[in-house]
Parts: sequence; structure tokens; C-alpha cells
Amino acid sequence: MFGKRRKAIITGFILLISFLMMGNALADEVTTQEVLFTVNNIWMLVATALVFLMHLGFATVESGLTRAKNTVNILFKNFIIVAIGLLTYALLGFNLMYPGEAWILGKWFGFGGFGLSAPLGAAGLLDYAGGKYTYWTDFIFQGMFAATAATIVSGAVAERIKLHSFLLFSLIFVGLVYPFVGSWKWGGGWLNDLGFYDFAGSTLVHSVGGWGALAGVIILGPRLGKYVKGTIKAIPGHSMPLATIGVFLLWLGWFGFNGGSVLSADPQAVSYVFTTTTLGAAAGMIGAIFMSEIIQKKPDLSMVLNGSLAGLVGITAGADVISIVATILIGLIAGILVVLSVFFFDSKLKLDDPVGALSVHLVCGIWGTLAVGIFSPAHSFWVQLLGVVSYAVVVFPIAFLIFSVVKKIMGLRVSEIEELQGLDISEHGMEAYDGFQIFSNQ
Repeated sequence: MFGKRRKAIITGFILLISFLMMGNALADEVTTQEVLFTVNNIWMLVATALVFLMHLGFATVESGLTRAKNTVNILFKNFIIVAIGLLTYALLGFNLMYPGEAWILGKWFGFGGFGLSAPLGAAGLLDYAGGKYTYWTDFIFQGMFAATAATIVSGAVAERIKLHSFLLFSLIFVGLVYPFVGSWKWGGGWLNDLGFYDFAGSTLVHSVGGWGALAGVIILGPRLGKYVKGTIKAIPGHSMPLATIGVFLLWLGWFGFNGGSVLSADPQAVSYVFTTTTLGAAAGMIGAIFMSEIIQKKPDLSMVLNGSLAGLVGITAGADVISIVATILIGLIAGILVVLSVFFFDSKLKLDDPVGALSVHLVCGIWGTLAVGIFSPAHSFWVQLLGVVSYAVVVFPIAFLIFSVVKKIMGLRVSEIEELQGLDISEHGMEAYDGFQIFSNQ
């Protein structure tokens, strides 16, 4: 009997130890999951902050590459766009871009309702997005992207557009157009089902903004004095230091733009995307230096600055799937393309783009998207081409229509006297620099 009792005690002890070990293992598993969730979420919020910093980069690049008498206007537009983008995205953009199961017309259009509504409890936290980030992190990260599309338009139409007309365009473009077409890929729409790939937005952000910019440039026409009697007059920006600082800020912000698009803090994926992002920008600079030396017979700083941005835009579509060698080739070609397209838009088409936004964002956005189909075996060139064409035939006409309606309702361009005076005085009643001379070219 003593032996049976001892056996029972030993068995019970073993079962108790096993239960405690299982409990500890379960606790360790839960703790690990929670730690990974926290790390992922923190990285996504850091990436969001970096994307937010890009708006300062856009503001300084655009103001540096335009004349001093329009600096306040440039800064005002770039600042207020953040508010417009975030508020419209909160009101309807987020649920328009990510409709979930609320598709209305197949997978072409869907809308999940107005406002923000986080799932209750763990559904909006640890169980949201596979435990990578919260509902609120998802919104704020994507909201920062939304405002970027209108910022691209801002630079292209600088120095001659009415402030309130631009703000109305931005409200409609960011609030409705960007999230609508964004749902086709990132929202799980029809292009996503076909296999179209755009990792961080060469098309969905940059080309979309570029098509809007093209529509605005065409309708507005060139700045006064740009094209006179068949000749092209250069209108240099007032501060290359500001423009250079802006590009450094944009490059820094791009680590969040692309690195955050991994949608987790996966060490290998994030570090690889950081590497391709950097090499793409560096190669873009070399391509731009090479081409500007050939065409202009001198190294042009503005071209090199745009070359780095061209490389960044070019690699954005495939930063996580493109090889290192292909990354360098994509960036190099983007740098060459940006210089060629600047001269093409300016001298051949007579489209006045003060900051080169069409060349950087539209041309190189298209190139980067197509490059995924060329250099990534897992993706089809023809599907990538279909995506590029689809965004072109929808976004450009809509943007053109919006600008046309705004022009009809409230006018689009400032008067000649206001343009000569400068938008800082005529639109804002203040100067960026004390003692600025009215009617000065700068």
C-alpha cells in the first residue's frame, strides 16, 4: 500500500511539474507575442513620424527652388495640406481606401462608412493586422501618405495659383480621388487581385500626385516671363541651401516611407528596404550628374538633388523585392530620366514646372512601377503596365475636371499684378524676408 501511495505521490508531483511547465511556456508565448506586437507598433509609429517629416522636406525644397517673393505661400500650402489630408482621411478617406468587405461596385469602388471606429478590445489591438500594429497606428501611418499626393501638386503649380483654389482642389483630390484609386491595390481591389505590385507608392502616391500636377500645369499655363517670343527664360530658385536641406529631409523621411511599408519591424525586411532605398537614391544622383554634365556641360546642383529624389521614387515600388544590382540600375536610370524629362517638359512641351515635380514623381513613378515587372521574376510587366495605364486614364481626367470646375467657380490663377508682386504680399499680406522689393524677379 505504501508503494502505491508513493507511486501516486510521484505521479501527482510529475503532473504538477508538467502543468507548471506548460503554464510557463504558455506565459512565455503570450509575453513574446505581446513584445513583438509592441516592437512592431513602435516602429510603425516611428515610421509615421519620419513620413510626417517629409512634409517639411517638401516645404523647403519647393520654397528653395522658387522665388523669394512666394516663400510664405509655399510654406503655407505645404503646412495646411497636412491638416487637409489627415482630417479628410479621418472623415472618409481611410474607409474609402480600405473598405474591407464593403465593396459596392465589384472591387472597383467600396466605402466602409464615415469616421473612424476602432474594433473593440483585442480586435483593435493585438488581433488587428496579425498583431503587427493597432487600428490607430494603421490610420495615422496611412493618413500621412494621403497628404503627400497633394504636396506633389503644390510644387508643380507654384508661383501663380490662387491659394483658396488650390486648397479646394486639395480637399477634393486628397479626400476622394487618392483613397478611391488607392483602394484598387492597397485596399484589396481589382488591381491587387490581378497581381499588380506597388510596395510603397511609386504609382499610388507619386504618379497619382504627378497626374494631378500635370493637369494643373496644363490648365494654369506658365509663369509670366517663362516663355517669351519663342525663347525659354530660366527662373532660378532663390535658395539652393533650402532646397538641399529639403532633399536631405526627404531622404531621411523616405526611410519611414519605405521602411514603414514593411508593416512590421521585421529585422531582415526593414534593413533590406533601408539598403535598397539608400542605394536607389545614391544611384539616382550619379545618373543625374552624368546626364546634366552631358546636356549642360556642368554639374547642376538642382538636377542632382532631383536625381536623388528620382532614385527614391523609382525604387519605392519594389524596394522589398528588387535585387541590389537591379536597385542600382533602377536608380541610375531614374537619375538619367529625371534630367531628360525636365528638359523635355520645359523646352519641348512648354510645361512650366518650377520644381521638377512632373519629372521626379510622374515620370520616375511610372518607371519604378514598370521596373518591378522588368527586374522581379515574380511580377508581370504587363500587369504593371496595366496598373500604370489605369491610374493615368482615371486620375488625370478627374484632376483636370476638378481644376476646370474650380477655375469656373472661383478662378484659378492670380492676376498679373499679383504674380509680379509675389503671392506672399498679394495672398498673405506678409513677407518671408524683411525688406523684400515689390516686383523684384526674386
